[in-house]
Amino acid sequence: MLAKLMSFLLLGIVRFLTGSQARWYGCPPKAEQRIYFANHQSHADMVLIWAALPEELRSITRPIAAKDYWTKTPFRQWITTAVFNAVYVDRQATPARPPAPVAAEPVGGIDGMTAASSEADTAMAGGPDPSPETPPRVPTPEELRAALPESDPLAPLVRALASGDSIVIFPEGTRGHGDEPQSFKSGLFKLAQMFPQVVLVPAWINNVQRVMPKGEVVPVPILCSVTFGAPIQLEAGEERRPFLDRARRAVIALREV
Repeated sequence: MLAKLMSFLLLGIVRFLTGSQARWYGCPPKAEQRIYFANHQSHADMVLIWAALPEELRSITRPIAAKDYWTKTPFRQWITTAVFNAVYVDRQATPARPPAPVAAEPVGGIDGMTAASSEADTAMAGGPDPSPETPPRVPTPEELRAALPESDPLAPLVRALASGDSIVIFPEGTRGHGDEPQSFKSGLFKLAQMFPQVVLVPAWINNVQRVMPKGEVVPVPILCSVTFGAPIQLEAGEERRPFLDRARRAVIALREV
């Protein structure tokens, strides 16, 4: 009950200070599983995009919160857990121990010869040519999820998506200070690989950095908006950097809408 009351109070404060206008330019608000990805210029981004969503979407959408910042005080931790139902992420990954190298062993050797040398000798003797190298098999989304270490910063996001939640992420990884978002990091690409069925929706958050500038504690009332664009998807065979650049352009394009 206390969390519900705080939700209504916070929603009223955010809408009073910012207007919290939601503009659904490229897709309607729909109760389907989505990854909303947006530009990042303030810790208030999470709050604004939460307030801009309709109530039926807020209940199934979990914003991503930097664990080191949002758990710094008991009140921050309570509000992000009880009100926003946020997913905490560590901004610094715990380095994983590399696997020990495995020495290659002869397979099917004769008198110490490996299978490769045996195949070469067969071909030289007029036998069949050695079998060509087969291209590496692309891992399935299930295999990619299973191979993700628990120490990876994406692990909490993967668990949230696997449970059916929608999430809000900021692919820059840290707050930017320019007119355009910084280069996107690889997290969005990896999530798109692991969850190809989840709809990827770009969003542009406007003006929120002026409400709560970095280092300030008193918000300034300024009209803000969140524009949601047309969904994108990871194309078959699309490489990481072209996809991330395309996703970034989709966010930037909403600035002029």
